[in-house]
Amino acid sequence: MTTAPTPPAPATAPASVNAPTDGAADAPILVLQMQRMGDLVLTFPLLAWLRAEHPRRPLWVVGEEKFFKGLMPIGPEAVFFPYGAAERLRRNRYHLVVNLSHRPEAAALAGQLHADAHFGPYLAGGDTGKGTGQTTYVHGRWQLYRTSLVHNNRHNLFHWADLNALDCVPHSRIRGTDWPAPQHQGRDPQRVGLFLGASEPEKRPGAPFWAALARDLLRRGLKPVLLGGPAEAALGADVARRANTPALNLCGRFTLPELVAFTRSLRLLVTPDTGPMHVAAWTQTPTLNLSMGPVNAWETAPFPPGHHVLRATISCVGCWRCTQPSVLCRDRFDPARVASLVHALLREQDAAPTLAASGAKAATAASRLARLRLPGLELLRTGRDALGLFDLVPMGHNGNGEQAVPRRLFGQFWKAFWSWRLGLHGEAAARRAWADLAAASPHLAEALRRALSGLGRDLAHALRGMGSGQAMLPPDFWHRHPPMLRPLTGYLHMSVQNADATATAWAEALALVEALAALTA
Repeated sequence: MTTAPTPPAPATAPASVNAPTDGAADAPILVLQMQRMGDLVLTFPLLAWLRAEHPRRPLWVVGEEKFFKGLMPIGPEAVFFPYGAAERLRRNRYHLVVNLSHRPEAAALAGQLHADAHFGPYLAGGDTGKGTGQTTYVHGRWQLYRTSLVHNNRHNLFHWADLNALDCVPHSRIRGTDWPAPQHQGRDPQRVGLFLGASEPEKRPGAPFWAALARDLLRRGLKPVLLGGPAEAALGADVARRANTPALNLCGRFTLPELVAFTRSLRLLVTPDTGPMHVAAWTQTPTLNLSMGPVNAWETAPFPPGHHVLRATISCVGCWRCTQPSVLCRDRFDPARVASLVHALLREQDAAPTLAASGAKAATAASRLARLRLPGLELLRTGRDALGLFDLVPMGHNGNGEQAVPRRLFGQFWKAFWSWRLGLHGEAAARRAWADLAAASPHLAEALRRALSGLGRDLAHALRGMGSGQAMLPPDFWHRHPPMLRPLTGYLHMSVQNADATATAWAEALALVEALAALTA
């Protein structure tokens, strides 16, 4: 049985430019999540927080029926609808409408619904989404931030599941949530699942990798099981043939509810970034995420604390879209080293009860993992930061000291900056993050200051048209600045466009630039 996260008691409503009024006490909350399986599972934390914050309101979700039917038994209590029920949904008035989908029909539906508050994409005028000239706006500052990450997420350290909620759930509730740990007891002691597939070929290892990993696990006395849906049936057969071992191939054998039940028997699920990974993590099955290809582990790794992520340390890791001739980050994964890591993780599980009984610290077991040699890779554990938001914690120095490299410090700085400007903490934390970055890499700190000067010139040029009502940003505005500054330029571009370049929008944009200039002076 799945143990749900435990949010704290009801808190005050979040401050927002689009904050809901009290409305009718029985007005439902509607969440639109019409993406893939993993996106739906990453909506479960939001549903749990909304259920705790509004215990008497109906909670409705629009999603893909092929996913929600199998996931309803493990998710928070909610009523699910397919998009085909849109006409029925239009008849209601809502307390909140939260659109987490990027499909045009979801924005169109959101625009047709009456609510005390909307968050996410919203088509003005209730257009049908067929391109008839209406405009899509984004409600909510955090949703706008998330939208600005498209092809621009290099320095983002906010997880999708947190971003889903920050506009419409009080931060105190998110911060105070008690997350259940992965469960190690009552599972087959030798059974390790290998989920073979992913939404794109670049996001998963190939058949030779999986076959070599299965053989190595068998030599270590473990029982690897090949898992996948119907789309992975051919891949599973290929892996089983290459492995030439009795590894159990169950690809395409399970319905979604059956797969959920089966994962509960696993000591560990080794998986690329895929929907079943999120299902397993949500149901407390320990997971090792092989994060490769155009995915950012900070955004889509297993969300609950206590799971593990293995990823490359090359500079382009976490991209939105791979532009290399080959998937360089995937080439860093060696099946023999992954097998050694799996063995070490299982030993850590075995040692945990003894360490707990003796009062030893978790660091004792973690040190064993830190001693692993993983050249070109880094091992991280999912956790929570000081704000109660998702965090990836490096496990020792097997990731080539990644915690101290400038890219991580840039990410931490931008996370602190946006947390300050969007209301999660005060300026002091952002100043500390800047001081850490400047101390570790003075030349990069100076490069950011120079880039900021260039941004000022760009904005001054755009503002010359303010008097004639033509103060618009060029289409390439956000992209013409260096990557270290694009977290700001991407947000500025989106926010000015989203408000139709009004004087208020420009004032808010300039305030952000001034805040960054003062912080980095």
